[in-house]
Amino acid sequence: MNLDNSNLADTKQPLRDWLLSDAPASPRQAFWGLWYRRARRFARNPLSMAGLLVLVVLLLVALLAPWIATHDPLAQVLGDRLQPIGSAGHWLGTDQLGRDIFSRVVYGSRLTLVIAMLVLVIVVPIGLLIGVVAGYFGGWVDTVLMRVTDIALAFPKIVLALAFAAAMGPGVVNAVIAISITAWPAYARLARAETLKVVESDYIHAARLQGASHARILWRYITPLCMSSVIVRATLDMAGIILTVAGLGFLGLGAQPPSPEWGFMVASGRNVLVDAWWVATVPGIAILIVSLAFNLLGDGLRDVFDPRHAD
Repeated sequence: MNLDNSNLADTKQPLRDWLLSDAPASPRQAFWGLWYRRARRFARNPLSMAGLLVLVVLLLVALLAPWIATHDPLAQVLGDRLQPIGSAGHWLGTDQLGRDIFSRVVYGSRLTLVIAMLVLVIVVPIGLLIGVVAGYFGGWVDTVLMRVTDIALAFPKIVLALAFAAAMGPGVVNAVIAISITAWPAYARLARAETLKVVESDYIHAARLQGASHARILWRYITPLCMSSVIVRATLDMAGIILTVAGLGFLGLGAQPPSPEWGFMVASGRNVLVDAWWVATVPGIAILIVSLAFNLLGDGLRDVFDPRHAD
């Protein structure tokens, strides 16, 4: 049976025309057309696509860690101490306790992503709520909330995170709390700026005249307009959060041994850096690659959501 390739192309062309229509006939067509244009714009950036590919691979590695890892990441085999890269059975060598570095890096991706995601889950809603409320109500509400935000922004984030982590004690939960306390002000400032752009728009006044409550206006009309900027900011912040997590782990204030946390792995390898450079270098490279991937992805999303960029 012969297949007519021209018929297949004809079925694709109307769909493309439907998505790229300048006069959408329904909200659904407008919605999918907008996202199709954004996807095309994103796909034209090779660096952003490379960042997305790295992060997809990282997510798959984290999900499939039990099947990808070649050894138990916590198993100590003192007879295999400081095996070099490429040694039999240990692709990336072993550390001072004979633990397989490849397996520890694979399982460490889980811990790093979980901590970073938990921080975003906490700081994005808090920052978004404070910024939107401050920008919408203005007056003394704006003054009080923004002065609190300014106080938090006055301290370097890493220094403040170290202070809170040291005060609360080491551990993953305390590290998440410490980083979250220092990360929300940027989102509050961003949400406030976006809210001030739209709070006096005609459709906001129309919603008020129709009897919409303040909560409905904030949730239904203003917050969705802030989300694109917040998503871009969150993607770019992921690199900084990962570096902060690694910094806390390096100083012993994050995940505790024998957890395969990348920052702690770098710290444990500094004492043998001259003789066994791979112990600290391999997790350091993992931190570098993931941070760079988030930055590349964030740059691409910033271009996609920028209304000044044409298709």
